[in-house]
Amino acid sequence: MKFLIIQTAFIGDVILATALVEKLRRQFPEAEIDFLLRKGNEKLLTGHPNIRKLLVWEKRRKYRSLFQILSSIRKERYDLVVNCQRFASSGFLTVFSGAAKTVGFDKNPLSLFFSKKMPHRIGNGQHEVARKLSLMSDIAGDAFEMPRLYHAEADFEKVEALKKRLRYVCIAPTSVWFTKQWPAHKWLAFMRLIPEQTQIFLLGGPGDHEVCEQLAKALEKENVHNLAGQLSFLESAALMQGAIMNYVNDSGPMHIASAMNAPVTAVFCSTVPSFGFGPLSDRSLIVETTEPLSCRPCGLHGYKACPLGHFACAESIPEDALEFPETA
Repeated sequence: MKFLIIQTAFIGDVILATALVEKLRRQFPEAEIDFLLRKGNEKLLTGHPNIRKLLVWEKRRKYRSLFQILSSIRKERYDLVVNCQRFASSGFLTVFSGAAKTVGFDKNPLSLFFSKKMPHRIGNGQHEVARKLSLMSDIAGDAFEMPRLYHAEADFEKVEALKKRLRYVCIAPTSVWFTKQWPAHKWLAFMRLIPEQTQIFLLGGPGDHEVCEQLAKALEKENVHNLAGQLSFLESAALMQGAIMNYVNDSGPMHIASAMNAPVTAVFCSTVPSFGFGPLSDRSLIVETTEPLSCRPCGLHGYKACPLGHFACAESIPEDALEFPETA
């Protein structure tokens, strides 16, 4: 059998969708599994042993790339296309894929033309991975499957020297959305509580380097190292796997930790765990405000600024609410 999984959203969404790859491989060991994602995220799945081919949609060349991708999809004659995305572009690819069967969520505007559509309900406590797996319940059963990333030996080699430090934590202090990001001064106050014999690695992409550099300079300690922009997704994953704790926002690094089953403490500001995007690692801790804020949650994805201007959902979380590495 030949399958295609479509997930063209953000890094975290792609990581969570890898649970479908694991499920299909377990149920259909000989199947050919392909994965469609947006350009920039392909390095997450490079070398994935259970994926035959990666299809990359270049969103900057939106329509031209869309029709090029559609042509490639139709040539494959898939038995099943599983659409995890809820936007019209992915629905278009699904409907005109030429696949024997198509499935996706009812929130996709073209779901009327899918062979099968499933409800996607936020806020009922169900994890997003379970919602995605429900798309294939009729052929693969209802058992839960963890998302998983695979890194090559080269990814380990690059971070091997860093991992030799006996005690270290990783902190990913940024987020695409401002209201999902614990403020820099809060991260700094927490970092000051970490004993100097514990190494601190700051993680993020190239665009996060400046924020992390400001934190490192403000801390004025030799045990902090800014690695933002220096490691690939999979190299960061390899480093996080060996940490005594990883500290993250409700963002992509949280899902990387889940896919590596790495210990993680996730800070939720404007969003809430009941949306279904919380951490899945065996050792997962969630930190959020204890204040009864009527404005929280203010949205599913967050905003570029607090709609009310006070950002109380983040500011009311004390820095000592995060567990110390000594007890992690």
